[in-house]
Amino acid sequence: MKYGVIFGGVSFEHEISIVSAIALKEKLDAEFIFIDKNREVYHIPKEKLTSKLFSSGDYKKEEKLALEQGGFFKSSLFKKKRVEFDVAINLVHGGDGEDGVLASLLEFFNIPYIGPRVEASVISFNKLFTKLYLKHLGINVLEYQILSKDAMEPIQFAYPVILKPLRLGSSIGVSVVKDESELSYALDVAFEFDDEVLVEPFIDGIAEYNLAGCKANSFYLSKIEKPVKKEFLDFNQKYLDFARDGEVKEAELPAALREQMIEAFKRVYEPLFLGSLIRIDFFVYKNEVFVNEINAVPGSLANYLFDDFEAVLSALARSLPKQKEIPIDYRYINSIQSSKK
Repeated sequence: MKYGVIFGGVSFEHEISIVSAIALKEKLDAEFIFIDKNREVYHIPKEKLTSKLFSSGDYKKEEKLALEQGGFFKSSLFKKKRVEFDVAINLVHGGDGEDGVLASLLEFFNIPYIGPRVEASVISFNKLFTKLYLKHLGINVLEYQILSKDAMEPIQFAYPVILKPLRLGSSIGVSVVKDESELSYALDVAFEFDDEVLVEPFIDGIAEYNLAGCKANSFYLSKIEKPVKKEFLDFNQKYLDFARDGEVKEAELPAALREQMIEAFKRVYEPLFLGSLIRIDFFVYKNEVFVNEINAVPGSLANYLFDDFEAVLSALARSLPKQKEIPIDYRYINSIQSSKK
């Protein structure tokens, strides 16, 4: 199975997507397709895939691609040549990749892909929509409040609280606010990235766990990881080590809590996230399981959580949802024309 890994995009998480691609380059048989800040698309040879290529701007020396029916194409003087891969992988974090833009393009141009479909992207990209979806499924979520930049309201919770931009991941713009004196600065930081902010009570010492997986013919679930964290799982802790090669230890959990997480994962995943490999971040508080976040395009596809990542990805690639065929035969228009004769 050969993959076309699409990364970059117009997003606050653009650089994280580059790091994700670099982390996967030795793990997959893949072609790498980069979307820059101007949405120009480039074919990046695997051997040149380094952080310096992008920070220096040298990626612009590589071949440009055009998105057309069936794939990405290079143009020469007399012909076009398709970049050869079997299945694309959406590895664009944040905007363009997790908000539904790329999914729409891939579906429009009939390119099979691993990643969240449009509806899943819309729901998981917006933290409010995610909360409403989880509550609809009967899954525990922390209490929350939405603050708007244009219509501020008092904080409803006792301090400390945690502030998160509503449509952003990777812990960017996130702050723990311990008292009212810290609120104004934290809001300024969050509103740099979004006009709406999610506020939740910050519960000191809450336990956090990660579980990744997908469904092919059956569910393929990763180890459950208990990430080592400080006050909260910040940007550096999440992303400076996700290229790690060391073995992730299975978290020690009571059987009942483990089953609750697995059951919640399956309920969240199917049918909304079919075709994608996702990671769900859980909280455990007072012996109850809560869903914190749904990562529809997790960093480096959470490959480090699986014993045989290639086998999981291959199974998923062979079980992608198919678009429903809609017959268009102009019967209605023809009947109108016939009646006019």
